Amino acid sequence: MGTGMARRLLTKGFPVAVYNRSREKAEALAADGAMVAGSPREAAVKARVVISMVADDAASRAVWLGENGALAGAAPGTVLIESSTLTTGWVRELAAAASRQNCEFLDAPVTGTKPHAASGELLFLVGGSAGALEVAKPVLAALSRDIVHLGSTGSGATMKLVNNFLCGVQAASFAEAMALVEASGLDREQAAKILGNGAPGSPLIRTIWARATGGELDPNFILRLMAKDLKYSIDAAKQRGLTLKTAAPAVEVFEDAAKNGYGDQDFAAVIEAQRKR
Repeated sequence: MGTGMARRLLTKGFPVAVYNRSREKAEALAADGAMVAGSPREAAVKARVVISMVADDAASRAVWLGENGALAGAAPGTVLIESSTLTTGWVRELAAAASRQNCEFLDAPVTGTKPHAASGELLFLVGGSAGALEVAKPVLAALSRDIVHLGSTGSGATMKLVNNFLCGVQAASFAEAMALVEASGLDREQAAKILGNGAPGSPLIRTIWARATGGELDPNFILRLMAKDLKYSIDAAKQRGLTLKTAAPAVEVFEDAAKNGYGDQDFAAVIEAQRKR
């Protein structure tokens, strides 16, 4: 996702410095005009806008904090944007750390996958001040089909968890449904067409079926990260006195798939994983 976003900004004429803990991934952008930094701090030093796109809370902490973190390099007034799918607790902690550095902060996770990142068709779900968003808007506009300002800090992170909770439960239940179809001797393609075009159908269901049956499992969204996002959603609900009763079984479906070797494949592989249980 981050590579696609950086390359998109370069094609739109933005000067871009990039950092990746796997340096060769960052160096792939040098030919497109990116400055490859040796640390998050170095990448942030001259930036007016800093964007992070990483896997989870731990990776986000590593990128932002510490003497080589992006926060240490960001000048006062810089707009810091966290576009990863994270817990709301960490997002608020990061926002407070940014404030202490006299920096603006936006939690702005996205919907979409790698192709959307590369083509500038992401949807940004933004929490934070309108003033910070106004500064960052030219950058986000180059990356997106739309930008939705949801409210104060944490709003974007919360909405993204709600979005992925619903996606994860849908995908897990569809995988189990297709396993039942096959175990019952029904034709999978015929059943998938009925389900995909009927009341249970959705763009997500049709997309993951096409990817699973077409063998297109080079990850657009990594399966093990769906389990992570579902867990973060459960945590967010608990903080608000709610229980997401359908989320825990969906976590189990994705974790079982990961344990059986599908963790680094596209999350559509959950369908194949259910077939082989």
